[in-house]
Amino acid sequence: MRQLPLLTNTERHPAPMPAADHVHERASPRPRCRTLMGVKIVGAGKYVPDQIIDNHHLHARLGFDSDWIVKRTGILERRHAAPHQATSDLCVEAARDLFAKTGLTAKDCDLLVLGTFTPDMSFPSTACIVQDRLGLVGPAIEVEAACAGFMYALITAAAYVKAGLSERALVIGGDTNSRILNPDDIKTYPLFGDGAGAVFVEPGSPEQGFLAYSLGSDGHGGPLLMRESGGSRRPPTPQDLAEGRHYMFMDGRAVFRWAVTILCDTIQDVLKAAQLQTSDIDLYIAHQANIRIINAAIDVLHIPRSKVFNNLEKYGNTSAGSIPIALEEALAEGRIREGSLVVLSGFGAGLTWGTAVVRW
Repeated sequence: MRQLPLLTNTERHPAPMPAADHVHERASPRPRCRTLMGVKIVGAGKYVPDQIIDNHHLHARLGFDSDWIVKRTGILERRHAAPHQATSDLCVEAARDLFAKTGLTAKDCDLLVLGTFTPDMSFPSTACIVQDRLGLVGPAIEVEAACAGFMYALITAAAYVKAGLSERALVIGGDTNSRILNPDDIKTYPLFGDGAGAVFVEPGSPEQGFLAYSLGSDGHGGPLLMRESGGSRRPPTPQDLAEGRHYMFMDGRAVFRWAVTILCDTIQDVLKAAQLQTSDIDLYIAHQANIRIINAAIDVLHIPRSKVFNNLEKYGNTSAGSIPIALEEALAEGRIREGSLVVLSGFGAGLTWGTAVVRW
């Protein structure tokens, strides 16, 4: 029974990948926090595929201790898209769930901003595919910021609404991670799942909106988490396919350390900018990457675990779908109400991050 390290797979890419310490030996530079008030997030919808891949299934196929992955990551199961489903399908279903819960439709929107790093194809964009299927009249913008993709999309949509360029924006985050993972890689395959979530952004009261947010990137750490083959830099070759270079690569230990640091630092940044204390926040929703990342950060910040929303055990890391799926479930449980102070934080490949304190 194998108990291999789940959080690193550097040996799959020996030559092109710089060592982790060399790649990210400096601290992530963080732009100053900004404020975006007079906007509000309305409703939330989600979609996760029907197919459940639990740890016992992975134990039978990959041969690792199913209890061990729970201790290392907190994940009990994840969802995988059916063979006929792509990211656009997941996003469309999440939008339809949002429509059903709010009573609004695509006709009530004039902008779509979609975050994903697993598009249906290089072009046309997944955003345009979703726009067409929903019948939304307006621009469709696609944002690629990996697991921070929803936060990038959310702030982008809110800026359009604040500027008066959109009356109501549909924001979707979704990814089909199972299509970019090496199914034989015990170190990354169990960590990720597929799913999508959606919200509306529209004008709000002067008291509503983003009291402070931090959007940032550190491309110096890009080699820590990447899909090397498949773009214009390196079109896929038979050799690349044989070596698995068209699959996701992650230097898990280095990404883990960075994620804990950026989660801690940016939560402190936005709280300081908003002149709030950790105790003032009603609910914290962090990107559902790994329960050890989340717990490490909140323990440093002395945030009670009762104030932190987690659904990682059910879905794994759904990348851009992570935060909106969690928002839908937190709203359904009544943990967010009008006037609630909520911290949202996404972080991922790029390296990218987006953290905000929101007054609902």
